[in-house]
Amino acid sequence: MTFRPLNVPPPDHQGEHRYVHVIGASVFVDDRPAHDDWDTHFVGVVDDLAWWAVDVPPDADDPSYGAALDLRAFFGRAPEHHWLAAGRGVQLVEWARTHRFCGRCAAPTVPSAEERSMRCAVCGLVAFPRLAPAMITLVTRGEPGPDQEVLLARGVQWSIPMYSCLAGFVEPGESLEGAVVREVEEEVGIVVTRPQYFGSQPWPFPNSLMIGFTAAYESGEIVCDPTEIADAGWYRRDDLPMIPPGISIARRLIDAWVDQVK
Repeated sequence: MTFRPLNVPPPDHQGEHRYVHVIGASVFVDDRPAHDDWDTHFVGVVDDLAWWAVDVPPDADDPSYGAALDLRAFFGRAPEHHWLAAGRGVQLVEWARTHRFCGRCAAPTVPSAEERSMRCAVCGLVAFPRLAPAMITLVTRGEPGPDQEVLLARGVQWSIPMYSCLAGFVEPGESLEGAVVREVEEEVGIVVTRPQYFGSQPWPFPNSLMIGFTAAYESGEIVCDPTEIADAGWYRRDDLPMIPPGISIARRLIDAWVDQVK
């Protein structure tokens, strides 16, 4: 089971096609496009099938007849590599929707033939798909072992009492490691050290790349930024609160830490 993100179909591709219809931000996969005149964007090759994203106009009849799913629901009903392909499709469609005009001179843009970009027909400005890098960090306190603790927090926007790793967007001119240190201190007042790369995850909500780190507690007491964090605390492996589901890299960070003492 494979997914190869590509900008154009392979010249030797002889397989079938699939079409991810993007209805708002929800998706519906079918063997044929619902309408030949709707804009399409090549997504890549999934299990030897060429996948395309179809931009369903907002005033069109629902081609899924109510069967379309948002990406979070789609994750639980499709293989993970299908979810990645669908997420790429949503991001490509949304990028094309929001870059129909030049950001410098406001003239209409046209798709570039040689690369994945939108080019201004007047001034030549090129706009590539947007990607927002964001760090996500699991902070540990204490020596490795059953008594070690991790710092988990609940965002103010969450309607359920779920706790997760701290996360935030990388600022211009900032390294990933610098973002880890800054965001943790800004959100909960804790100073951390030794940020270490863990892994990454495309996160199409709407266009982020989550870059996972671990870091070690150095100093400070928890003081939550009330605009972002409703609550935060230190937790042992045997006393974890509600944590994120398997869709997120946050859960992978937490599970990897729990498994260290098994």
